[in-house]
Amino acid sequence: MSLPPEKASELKQLIHQQLSKMDVHGRIREILAETIREELAPDQQQLSTEDLIKALKRRGIIDDVMKELNFVTDNVDQELPSSPKQPVCFTDRQSTLLKKTNIDPTRRYLYLQVLGGKAFLEHLQEPEPLPGQACSTFTLCLHFRNQRFRSKPVPCACEPDFHDGFLLEVHRENLGDGTRMADSTTMLSISDPVHMVLIKTDIFAETTLVASYFLEWRSVLGSENGVTSLTVELMGVGTESKVSVGILNIKLEMYPPLNQTLSQEVVNTQLALERQKTAEKERLFLVYAKQWWREYLQIRPSHNSRLVKIFAQDENGINRPVCSYVKPLRAGRLLDTPRQAARFVNVLGYERAPVIGGGGKQEQWCTLLAFLCRNKGDCEDHANLLCSLLLGYGLEAFVCVGTKAKGVPHAWVMTCGTDGTVTFWESLTGHRYLHKPINPDEPPAAEQPKPLYPYRTIGCVFNHQTFLGNCQPSDSVESCVFDLNDESKWKPMSEEAVKSVCAPGATTSLPPFPPLCASTIDASVTSNEIEMQLRLLVSEHRKDLGLTTVWEDQLSYLLSPALASYEFERTTSISAGNEEFQDAIRRAVPDGHTFKGFPIHFVYRNARRAFATCLRSPFCEEIICCRGDQVRLAVRVRVFTYPESACAVWIMFACKYRSVL
Repeated sequence: MSLPPEKASELKQLIHQQLSKMDVHGRIREILAETIREELAPDQQQLSTEDLIKALKRRGIIDDVMKELNFVTDNVDQELPSSPKQPVCFTDRQSTLLKKTNIDPTRRYLYLQVLGGKAFLEHLQEPEPLPGQACSTFTLCLHFRNQRFRSKPVPCACEPDFHDGFLLEVHRENLGDGTRMADSTTMLSISDPVHMVLIKTDIFAETTLVASYFLEWRSVLGSENGVTSLTVELMGVGTESKVSVGILNIKLEMYPPLNQTLSQEVVNTQLALERQKTAEKERLFLVYAKQWWREYLQIRPSHNSRLVKIFAQDENGINRPVCSYVKPLRAGRLLDTPRQAARFVNVLGYERAPVIGGGGKQEQWCTLLAFLCRNKGDCEDHANLLCSLLLGYGLEAFVCVGTKAKGVPHAWVMTCGTDGTVTFWESLTGHRYLHKPINPDEPPAAEQPKPLYPYRTIGCVFNHQTFLGNCQPSDSVESCVFDLNDESKWKPMSEEAVKSVCAPGATTSLPPFPPLCASTIDASVTSNEIEMQLRLLVSEHRKDLGLTTVWEDQLSYLLSPALASYEFERTTSISAGNEEFQDAIRRAVPDGHTFKGFPIHFVYRNARRAFATCLRSPFCEEIICCRGDQVRLAVRVRVFTYPESACAVWIMFACKYRSVL
């Protein structure tokens, strides 16, 4: 690969500075003199280049130089996005478990160090964990310009011991010549913040979102030597968004060092102008939204009770237009089909936003990074992610806001085919439903299609470009006509108004979407671990009942095709492979014996929790507590991994025994 002349000279200068710093020239002169004195024969007049290089290698000079010219990384987990460009992080060479990594000397980097935390008062009374003792941990997740990082987990404490470094590439996308290193002025125009999400993981592997913070990093451009230190106060989420949860000490440094820094006044002016521009755009959109809502209510007074959601609060309690929660998202090579994407969203955990006390549902639409790092969220989070993925696959997808049975608010996804087909996608289950509207003008005796979907009413639909309010006489889903271009049925918002606050880069207040990361779970190892734990739990449970336990490995193995078939059916809606499984079981069960099997599906990997759930099923309990002659038990676990370390866990308990009348 050839470098431009200015880059080559810059690289030479960097290498020269490093060699001077190590006094390599002086050491080479000493070795040269020593080699001539000790090894040069009287009849030889000069040393060859090969002789000198051998002498330098023998004394370790070349190894020392190569070590100094390489950056290293510690065991900070670096998440693997689906994009080909991999971010890197590095730390001091004195750390243990070091791993070398290469960086591009022609690129500009922001080195972000987290140097401990303090004032996490919720953990003030928490005792220090003993060595080897399980304890709750904090993990810090970062996203910056399509790069994602995850810190080492540290024990929860009043002063958590964060000591991690992250090397963030400030690359220039769509800013002209990408081969030139970004200078201070160029970087000042990059308004993307560093999104930091703090996750707490308890001893049962349950995750909680502690804080979500957008770090404005450009203050470093006006700092002396391109280095600055700052303290970041993290606020809580949801109902606690006004309460401080702790403070992080952060150090920012530009690499390579800036040739010239900007004045702090220039940086502050740029940031103030951006905030002012964003605030004006958001104010104008709010004025427009109010006018649109007044017009919508004038169509029919009953519209006031419909679920027309224009704004939604994020985890920090900030009101954002709902269209900003959806953007086309490409999964790279991590997901191959829209239905596989629906399955991935389905296996992410479901959890309603926590609320203190009663009073109904707490609203909290999470930013995508917070949702992915926590690995669970509410129905709106699932619907927004699924809609974004379907848009990435080129489908015309919308998030629908309405109600389910008993008037419970709900969000799901709808796709409109080129042939007019309307399909509902339930993001919490992965199920798909075709919508065929009922004609209310038909006579009562006429046969009408029976809806299979659980949805009752619909108030609005939206995606990243469009917002439409349902203005049909009835908001019932079954009688709704989804001709979205008919303004007598769907009142649209101006696409220009939506674009002004929801388009990429339109405002500095909107976080960019992070890339999806490949799973870090080894499916085979995890499957074996859960299976061994379940065997132990079943044996202990039967022992308490006074029963012996005999496992049959071959029968356990024969259950594998069934579990693979179940997952394939969930992903594709196509059933396959059951004939072979049934034939194998018939051959494995002798005449006069009875076979019973119970499959069950989970989205978590806690064996004890899964076993307790299984025992609540009378069918499963009948198998686990089976009594009889020649009882043989089997259990098979199959873990299917998806991006973001989400997984579908299939478990099948089975038994065969001799039937005694």
